[in-house]
Amino acid sequence: MTNNEILLTILSCIFFMTLVAWVSYSKTRGEVSTSDGYFLAGRGLSAIFIAGSMLLTNLSAEQLIGLNGSAYGFNMSSMAWEVTAAFATICMAFIFLPRYLAGAFTTLPEFLNDRFDDGVRRMSVILFMVGYGLVTIPSVLYSGSIAVLQLFDVPELLNIPYSQALALTIVCIGCVGAVYAIFGGLRAVAISDTLNGVGLLLIGIAVPLLGLSALGNGSIGEGLNIITSTQTQKLNAIGSSSDPTPFGTLFTGMLFANLFYWCTNQYVIQRTLGAKNLAEGQKGVLFSGFFKVLVPFMMMIPGVIAFHMYGPGLATIDLAYPQLIRDVLPVYATGFFLAVLLGAVFSSFNSLLNSAATLFCLDVYAPMKKGKLSDAQLLRVAKIASIVIALFSFIVAPLLQFAPEGLWQIIRIFTGFYNIPVIAIVMVGLFTKRVPALGPKIVIVFHIITYGLFQFAFNDLLGIHFLHLYAILFIVEVSIMLAIGHFYPLSQAWTYSARNKVDMSPWRFAIPCATTLISCVIALYLLFSPIGLVDGLSAAFWPLIMLLIAVNVLVWWWIARHDTPALFLIGVGSGATTDTIKQDA
Repeated sequence: MTNNEILLTILSCIFFMTLVAWVSYSKTRGEVSTSDGYFLAGRGLSAIFIAGSMLLTNLSAEQLIGLNGSAYGFNMSSMAWEVTAAFATICMAFIFLPRYLAGAFTTLPEFLNDRFDDGVRRMSVILFMVGYGLVTIPSVLYSGSIAVLQLFDVPELLNIPYSQALALTIVCIGCVGAVYAIFGGLRAVAISDTLNGVGLLLIGIAVPLLGLSALGNGSIGEGLNIITSTQTQKLNAIGSSSDPTPFGTLFTGMLFANLFYWCTNQYVIQRTLGAKNLAEGQKGVLFSGFFKVLVPFMMMIPGVIAFHMYGPGLATIDLAYPQLIRDVLPVYATGFFLAVLLGAVFSSFNSLLNSAATLFCLDVYAPMKKGKLSDAQLLRVAKIASIVIALFSFIVAPLLQFAPEGLWQIIRIFTGFYNIPVIAIVMVGLFTKRVPALGPKIVIVFHIITYGLFQFAFNDLLGIHFLHLYAILFIVEVSIMLAIGHFYPLSQAWTYSARNKVDMSPWRFAIPCATTLISCVIALYLLFSPIGLVDGLSAAFWPLIMLLIAVNVLVWWWIARHDTPALFLIGVGSGATTDTIKQDA
């Protein structure tokens, strides 16, 4: 880029970012002066803001860089992390969300305190805070920064070494992104996420089309023909044992990893806890699932295109997407792309900061003080905590450049230190009544030690994929808690206390919507498999697709003609009373 082009890009980027900031500010002015307003957006989020915020919170530069890099270096198997999340969003909508909203919980550790005791609450907070500080937040900053570095060649522009340019970019991105979380609270995060989500969808559609056009010498159709007729193994989502995500892992550790992320991970579920009612929450969660099934087209096909354009010659797989952007995106659009990219980074980063501050204030600081704290005190502590966490992440993020297996894999491996014990404890807590707090405490210590040993000390000896290890540890840890509950049960069974602060009437069309969502997942795996595009469409492809369509038509027709009982939609044991359920139905 010339200096004029760089200046134009920066100015247009600032314009789009300022527009998003102004809209977010105007929609949140005067609404973050209370703790509910700051941490849960006043419990007033509608479906569109929940879906938009969940989308941008989840999809950041780490997906743009990591998933495209995985498709470039291997195949489409890593789409499992995104596509199979649709099942987890359904579980969230039908099982977890009704229970969270009925209990009026602000954080997941608050539920664990209600179910077990304050010790389990503190241990879970430590897991989240360490995981966010050492892995999740730094990875968001690092992935966004390397995209900016590749797009603008910052080291050459400023005449400084790559490592210094990386650190400088991380700090600049982090400082700007922290403003939303520190001063705007969850509502500002949700609104800015939704606006940036529109931009991400536009870029996500434009880049594959521009890439196909470049590959086909100006013809999108010719580019599409190239990737679907040559080296079609790159389009295979049915991963082998040597691929980053073997297909068998979808039914073992992948299942529990997604359940953790979409049903118990504080920085994801926090926007659903701020839903104005159950119906809006269910809509938002399920709509976010539909966005996830678009991810292979927006965030993996460009990686396949990059392989056909550049071959296997790039220095690292994480450079595939930034290099493609640099080559196919018109100069006049780079400012908009940069704004969207930074918006995605800011979204995940400020969501993490807001959730980490929420956890610290409500589950560490407030219990320590014991007395009643004013909203002003809580908000002041939240802002200080956000600043400290942000500064810590600035130190850790540059270290990720030394990850040998690529950004995507390193994130998933280290997340295993806290995701499995959390989902195991929550599920035991929800579906048992007499397991005591001793069970979760033993499980947390057991998991950290065992997972660390198996992943780093015995991994070469045993050769177990870390996702299979997830499933094994989940089963073992649930068994430990059930055994403790059998031999040392609570003297008095735990009972769910409903404290409904919002309307708990379910969404009438939740069931057919979930049916269509699962059908989309199945259709994607049929498309990106030997039945579909790999080696050409087989004779079974279209009959299977037509069968899925027929099932969906039948389900939607049935629901349109019959009222589904609210009891089934909410889920037995959600905390709503029988009278409330009958009234809602």
